[in-house]
Order: sequence, then structure tokens, then C-alpha cells
Amino acid sequence: MPDSLPFGLDRIIREIFMISFDLFKIMIPVIILVKIIEELGGIHYIALALEPLMQLAGLPASTGLVWATTMLTNIYGGMIIFISNTTEPLSVAQVTVLGSMMLLAHGLPIEVRIAQKAGVRVAFTLLLRIGGALLLGFLLHRIYASADFLSQTNNALWKPQGLTDPSLLSWAINQLKTLLQVFLVIAALVVLLRLMKLSGIEKLLGFILKPLLKILGLSDKTITISIIGITLGLTYGGGLLINEAKKGNISKIDILGALSLLALCHSLIEDTLLIMLLGADLSGILYMRVIFSLLLVAIIVRLARSMKQSLFEKYLVH
Repeated sequence: MPDSLPFGLDRIIREIFMISFDLFKIMIPVIILVKIIEELGGIHYIALALEPLMQLAGLPASTGLVWATTMLTNIYGGMIIFISNTTEPLSVAQVTVLGSMMLLAHGLPIEVRIAQKAGVRVAFTLLLRIGGALLLGFLLHRIYASADFLSQTNNALWKPQGLTDPSLLSWAINQLKTLLQVFLVIAALVVLLRLMKLSGIEKLLGFILKPLLKILGLSDKTITISIIGITLGLTYGGGLLINEAKKGNISKIDILGALSLLALCHSLIEDTLLIMLLGADLSGILYMRVIFSLLLVAIIVRLARSMKQSLFEKYLVH
């Protein structure tokens, strides 16, 4: 049946609303649940459990609250706790280590649920993000300590006054603004992807990045979604990936590899700049994070390809 609107606009509109609806079904219940946990003081209990682990990365126990808040809410929440609750001085190296861990593991309730909806198991995603963050934090700590690098006292660039309005009304308004932003970005991305496909830019990107995809063990079907996720965030890349998975356009191994990459290395511009405001150094929060992510994803994909199909589907995907 021919499209009722010119240039396939009705298909584009349907796709925009379908992707947004799938994301909102995930995001809205999780946002409410996280708020309830936060109001009940659940973040503090998570922080207590994290205190011994923070020492592995050379961080004081008090930073456990920063990372717990970041994991349960988002990077902005962790930044607020960092600025308002950090009493003991930290070195630039320590802030860089903490910032790298925040970048790898944040907003887990929503982002892990998105990964699950796309086909990756929750236990694997949690292990990848939390375990990956701890491993990267430990490695950075050892590197910086051995070279006595970035040992000077940190000086955060972001020192706001009047950090938050604690009312539920303000919280609800902020969440509605976030959902509207997600819808508008998804609309722009769907149109952009269609234009890239029609103009041949998608094929050109695939050709340029083919060597990197080969190293990672991924097909060129993941390239556009991966670029969007890496630059804009897992929510957007994951939302598009859910749509492709529902259509059957992408294999399970590519879903696993693409989501593993996005889990470790997404929103590369915005999130990195946010952590820089805390005083972190680019050596850890960008360069080492990217290298670490690419190496780990390449290992994961190769191990997954060597697994029996039954084990692959039991532990990694569904």
C-alpha cells in the first residue's frame, strides 16, 4: 500500500511514536520506582555496601555515596552529592578515577532495562557496567599511583549555589521535560537515519569504520546506532536498537556487542564534559575509557562467538 503522506512521512511518524512509546514504557515506571527508593533512603544503604570496594580504586569510603547516587539516578545526581557532601580533599587522580567509574556505571535502572528490552540479560549488563567500572578504576589508580601522576589537590570547576529544589512538583516537572526531550531527539534521529540511508552516508560510514568493526567483531549493521549511542547516549542508541531488534534486522551477537559498547562508552561528549567540571583529567575519563571499552568489547564478542548457543542464550542474551 502506498504511503498516504509524501516521502514516506507516515512511516517515519509511526516509527517515531513506536520507538518513543517503547522507551517511555521502560522509563516512566523505573523513574517512579527510583524516586521511591531515593525517598526511603535506599541510596545510603547501597553506599555502605560500596565503601570497601571504593578502597580498591584508591578512593575514600565517603565517595561510595557519590557513586551509589550516580548508579541509581544519573551523573547529575552524583555531581550534586560530590559537590555538597565531599568533605575530605581529593587529588586530581582520585577525581579522575571516580569520574571514570561514574561514566561507566550510571543511570543503571533505566539503562539496564533498555538493554534488557533490546535482548541483553540484566545480570550480564550489571556485571559489565559495575564490574567494568571497578576494573577501570583499579587500573587507573595503579597507573596514576605508580607514576605519581595527577597527585595535586583537585579543584572542581563547578561550584553552584542552591543546588536543587527538593519538592516533588519540581521533580515531576523535570521528569516531564526529560521525556519531552527524549521524544524530540528520537524524532530528529529517525529523520536523520532515513536521510543518511537515502544519501549513502550510512554506507560511507560503514566503509570508513569497517576496520574498527572487524576488531570489535561486529557487522556494519551496528555502525549508525553505535555512533548515535556513543555521541548522544545509551537511551537513544538503545531505543533505536530495540526497534531494529523487533524488526529482526540485527543478529543477537551484534546486539550484544553494540549494547556492550554503548554500556561502557556512551554520550562521549556531554558526559565527559560534565565530569571534567568536577576536576577530572581527560587521560582517564576519555582516552583510557575509550581504549578500555574497545578492548573489553572485542574480548566479549570473541568469547560470545566461541560459546555454545545454549550457553550464549542462557547467560548473555534472550
